[in-house]
Amino acid sequence: MTVQKLDGITFSQMVLSGAHHLTNNAKKIDALNVFPVPDGDTGTNMNLSMTSGANEVKKIKSENISEVAQSFSKGLLMGARGNSGVILSQIFRGFAKGMDKKQSLTAKDLATAFDSGVQTAYKAVMKPVEGTILTVAKDAAKEAVEVSKAEKDIIVLMEKVLAEAKASLKRTPDLLPVLKEVGVVDSGGQGLVTVYEGFLAALKGEELPESVDTVEMEEMVNAEHHKSAQDFMDTSEIEFGYCTEFMVKFEEEKTKENPFDEEAFRNELSEHGDSLLVVSDDEIVKVHVHAEYPGDVLSIGQRFGSLINMKIENMREQHTAIVGDKEKAPAPNEKVPYAIVTVAMGSGLKTLFESLGASVVIEGGQTMNPSTQDIAEAVQKANAKNVLILPNNKNIIMAAEQAAELSEENVAVVPTKTIPQGISALLAFHPEENISANKNTMEEASSQVKTGQVTYAVRDTQIDGITIENGNFMGLADGKIVATHQDKAEAVKLLLNELITEDDEILTILQGEDVSDKEVEELVAYVEDTFEDVEIEVHNGNQPIYSYIFSVE
Repeated sequence: MTVQKLDGITFSQMVLSGAHHLTNNAKKIDALNVFPVPDGDTGTNMNLSMTSGANEVKKIKSENISEVAQSFSKGLLMGARGNSGVILSQIFRGFAKGMDKKQSLTAKDLATAFDSGVQTAYKAVMKPVEGTILTVAKDAAKEAVEVSKAEKDIIVLMEKVLAEAKASLKRTPDLLPVLKEVGVVDSGGQGLVTVYEGFLAALKGEELPESVDTVEMEEMVNAEHHKSAQDFMDTSEIEFGYCTEFMVKFEEEKTKENPFDEEAFRNELSEHGDSLLVVSDDEIVKVHVHAEYPGDVLSIGQRFGSLINMKIENMREQHTAIVGDKEKAPAPNEKVPYAIVTVAMGSGLKTLFESLGASVVIEGGQTMNPSTQDIAEAVQKANAKNVLILPNNKNIIMAAEQAAELSEENVAVVPTKTIPQGISALLAFHPEENISANKNTMEEASSQVKTGQVTYAVRDTQIDGITIENGNFMGLADGKIVATHQDKAEAVKLLLNELITEDDEILTILQGEDVSDKEVEELVAYVEDTFEDVEIEVHNGNQPIYSYIFSVE
């Protein structure tokens, strides 16, 4: 069997096969992660990024390979997570550009596309490091260019590309001493090899291997007493503690006065952290950086537009959890400078607040207000010199203020009344500011967001001219009932039509425990059709009582 022309249909199959293979091996790739700092989720990030790209490919049925590659590239960019995911998106962004709008590719064209992907990826990284996914991509692309000078069979070319990618992966410990010390290959490079394995299997019409070099990986991962790669780094070695990712949606009024320059933007951000990646197109710029003060880099991005798709993770806590090394954790009586105590009901909301930096999340909210004692105990548990409390419910504010008065520490309450207000306040927190300045800044931030909630009526009533029947769904805009309907989906639509105006740009959907993924997909489709300029974020809050909580900015 030979293939001398690669069209869009076959390339789509390659992408889906690569994504599926990566999904099957994400956890093993996670275990390899050791560089540059222990945010040990390379496999997960690459998998989520690749899946986003594959989902876009599924939407397009075209024989034109350039069209398919562009869809793949766009999906990767929008879904890219983590250092590895962003680099993967840039490899295939350049790959798509290298096709020069061709309908199909020869072996030589494919080699050119691989090489173009490498050039784009290296430009996106502030300080390229050899011995990583970049090296594996580069070596494989170089082999492709050499092979294509005489070989016309695309299957043979892809076999050579994969063979060189594997050989390059094995060489990564010779280029990065930390890999050799730990006894692993580069995790991002392994992820790329996994994708290429999927590509080749689809080209040849073969079944995917069950796993990626299982025996070899098992020998390398946990090489010393079955430790994970992260065991070889001390938490204190992490200079920049927060893995920070966000996108900026450009706003004309801001970029007109302050034109966006990707290189200058990248250089400015480089002063605030490491592991920096910046990629942009005409509409957005996507950033991944490890920073000590995430608020600083978010403020820089906000000069050019609105912030979307934000994620901040505390890598020191993550590392301590991975290695389980209590000796490296702070001494029990050693107080940290700052802590944030917040209230939320629902496992997803708890996880969301923790990912944004909350120290203690008290379980509570509507129908289950925590007591003054509950909040006071949470403040004590936070073990900090300065504590900010976010009640996220108007009925909890007084209890929070009483807890603050009882505390011997420096405690302030930011009187947030809803979950969206609490999230906005938390994002505005700056650890270098004093507690009074933070309280003022966070209050201001919380006042800029609109909150929507969908729940059900427990009795018949009439309020503000609206007749509500027991069991019907209600839509609340900042606490005021503005819509009701016996059908949940219709109540949601009525609420959003009241809540969203032409000035709004971002809608965050927090999915309740009674809402299915299918319902959310239908809602997202409705919003995309009805409010074309609004960016959408979805989080599974798993909250009770409220089917949906909406944040509108």
